[in-house]
Amino acid sequence: MHCSLLISDATTLKFAPWLAKQMPTISRRGTSTLFSYQLRPEATWDNGQPVLARDVAFTLKVLNCPGLPTEYARTQYGFVTDVELDDRDPRHFTLVCETSSPDILFSTGDYAILPEYVLDPKGELRAVPYSLLRTDTVAAVRRYPAIREFARRYKQARLDKHPEHLPGCGPYTLTKWADKRYLRLQRKEKWWASALPTPPTWLQAHARRLEYQIIPDNTTAQLALRRGDLDLYPMPPARDFDRLRKSADTAQLTFHTSGSYEITMVGFNNQHPLLQDALTRQALSLLFNVPGLMQATQPGLAYRSVGLINPSDKEVYNDSIPLLPFSTSKAVDLLRQAGWQRQAGGKWTRKSETLSLRISYRAGESAHETIALQFQGTASSLGIPVLLRPTEVGLFKQQLVSGETELHVSTIHGSPGYNFIPYLHSRSIGISNLTRYNSSVADQLMEAIVNEPTGPLRTKLIRKFQQQFRTDSPLVVLFFLRNRFIASKQLQGVRAIPIKPGYDVLSIAPVFSRQ
Repeated sequence: MHCSLLISDATTLKFAPWLAKQMPTISRRGTSTLFSYQLRPEATWDNGQPVLARDVAFTLKVLNCPGLPTEYARTQYGFVTDVELDDRDPRHFTLVCETSSPDILFSTGDYAILPEYVLDPKGELRAVPYSLLRTDTVAAVRRYPAIREFARRYKQARLDKHPEHLPGCGPYTLTKWADKRYLRLQRKEKWWASALPTPPTWLQAHARRLEYQIIPDNTTAQLALRRGDLDLYPMPPARDFDRLRKSADTAQLTFHTSGSYEITMVGFNNQHPLLQDALTRQALSLLFNVPGLMQATQPGLAYRSVGLINPSDKEVYNDSIPLLPFSTSKAVDLLRQAGWQRQAGGKWTRKSETLSLRISYRAGESAHETIALQFQGTASSLGIPVLLRPTEVGLFKQQLVSGETELHVSTIHGSPGYNFIPYLHSRSIGISNLTRYNSSVADQLMEAIVNEPTGPLRTKLIRKFQQQFRTDSPLVVLFFLRNRFIASKQLQGVRAIPIKPGYDVLSIAPVFSRQ
């Protein structure tokens, strides 16, 4: 439905221009890095109006608009300090950024561009300086009352419940949907990129119709796949994937795998009194039987790492750091170093504290429950009581953001690159830093990484950060998941890719024409 400036080429996994005519030119101005973009002249909205630079500026203002739930976006794109439009060319603009890191290149263009003519038909936000929105929202609202009125209208539109009211410039349009059931998209008859003489693969859309179905029960999903009611089933449970791959269903189905940037981890609330010191977190990290958990939850479809860097990124992966062992004896030693003492009754105490923990996870997530149960059993054998807290997904997210959890199991969806600021920097606490990790040393390293261009120093900084991460242990990386999906043989153009959603939807088409 929506296009961004850049896209990841599913074949090469390199950045490619989508709405942009070509990759941005990069230059320096003092301490700032400038990313200059030219939009494709063919790109239009559904009403025929061209996609212009002012739509990009409008989108970035929305992502920073006071009164809207944009905290994560402000963190994710906080490196953009200003947007400069070109008076001579309405399709040309420059993003002024406070970093020169190559990781930021894709981030300058990975957000969906919104139509100003739909959301702000009078152009009331045009007068608001983007730089003021970034630096002083209070002053911005005081000087420009239109900001508050825009936020009111935006929330009143309830676009999360009525996405059909927000047209995009992508190849598909939303024709029908039902909350928590399905989403149906139809390819546009006159999409602007269809007129290109030789469009690259990422500017082609082969399927006439796409329908996404939400099937919460895995057994029901498998039956639908076997009956032919479902053409593609992403990320089935590992055991089901393996069982089906060995069954007679291979006559009708194809099975695909690739690496991924999805990490199953256990986060510690670093601000909780029992978990504030690194030695205690290091000790608890050793109570996860990672090989056993991989076999129990992801047999043959997961691989280990020393931290947040994928082992396939060999240039920066710090292989001098050992994988975490499963060792209760070493855990006991670390607990004692942290000041904990085991009492005659078996409990661990430190001053007036007793070591007793709660581990939260999404209700119905069986793999995460298995992880929590294994940790509970091992910790209990050492005299550390652990209470399991399966939690409804909406409440789980709220508790993570507000810091109400102690330990939590989750799967995070990463991407190529080494910008850890949104997830681990202290300024992201209460937004996207769900472990509430706060380390001045780590903050400085993360900032240095995003400000350092490609080269040996940057590699050294990333490897040093991994060592600091292990020392501080704000969370435990258990394993990386292998991306996997099952597809009908009635589909062509199917291929697995390591980034979400794990397949290239634009290249998929039925073998025969299907309306």
